[in-house]
Amino acid sequence: MSTTLAGTFDSREQADMAVERLVQEIGIERTDIFVAASGTENSAGNLIGGADNETVDQAERDDVPLAGGITVSIDLQDEAKVEVVTAALEEFGAEI
Repeated sequence: MSTTLAGTFDSREQADMAVERLVQEIGIERTDIFVAASGTENSAGNLIGGADNETVDQAERDDVPLAGGITVSIDLQDEAKVEVVTAALEEFGAEI
């Protein structure tokens, strides 16, 4: 039986870091991880992340809309990993 966990992040950078932790350190298959805008609009999150954070004023950009969070959901085949996956999501700022 599988379990689905999900967390919503304020930036794409946070979501990406969580995905890498899940894959590289916890051993979750990439095919079991899904990343999407949390709303109906395309979004890069609620916050500017990464290199853009310090160098670009969001008002100057029109290519990366800030229109809601980024949701990462994981289909877990191993229910023993629920706690460690939840902790990884929370470590990078997910709202569970």
